[in-house]
Amino acid sequence: MPEEGSVLLRGLEAFAELGYDRASARELARRLGVSHNFINDRYGSKAAFWRAVVDSAMGVQLASLPERDPSVDDAENLRRLITDFYRGAAGAPLVARLLVDELNQDTERLDYLYDHYISVVLRSMTSSIERLVAAGRMAPLPMDVLFFAIIPPVSGMLDVPLARRLGRPEPYSPEQIAATAEALAALVLNGLLGTGRKGDA
Repeated sequence: MPEEGSVLLRGLEAFAELGYDRASARELARRLGVSHNFINDRYGSKAAFWRAVVDSAMGVQLASLPERDPSVDDAENLRRLITDFYRGAAGAPLVARLLVDELNQDTERLDYLYDHYISVVLRSMTSSIERLVAAGRMAPLPMDVLFFAIIPPVSGMLDVPLARRLGRPEPYSPEQIAATAEALAALVLNGLLGTGRKGDA
C-alpha cells in the first residue's frame, strides 16, 4: 500500500500534466501503481481525491504565508506577503500548472479553490490594502483588477524555459529565486502605490 504523501504527490503530477478531465480513474491508478478501485476505496471519488491533492499541496503554501506584523507599515506587510507568495510558487510549479487548467473553467473545483485558498489569500491582504486606500496611498480598485495585478507576475517564477531565453542564468540559485521574488513584488507594489522612487511607500 503506497504512502499517503506519495499518492498525493503522484496525483498532483497527474492532474497538473493531464488536467482533471483527462486524468481518468484508470490513468490515475496506473500512475499511482494501485488497483483501479483504490481511489474510490480510499477517497470516495475522483473529485474527493482531487480535493485531497489540492489540500495537501496548497495547504503548505498557505501556511507559509507571513502573518501581518502590526509593528511595520502596511505597504511593507503587503510587500512581504506578495514576495513570499511568489517565492512559494517557485517551489511548487505543479500547483501552478494545476491552477492554469482550473482557473478558466467554471466548475465546482474552481469554487473549492476560491473558497478555501484564493479568498483566504485575498483576505490576508485586505486590511493592509484598505488602510493604504484610506490613507490615499493606493487607488481603490475592484477586487478582480487587484487580483490580476498581483497574481499573473507569478509566471516570472514559473515560466523557466522562457525566462532562460530572456537571459535568466542557469543554474538558478535559491538566492537568485528570492531576489527575483523580491523584484517582482516591488514592481507590483510600486505600481499599486503609484510610486517607484526610493524611499516612497
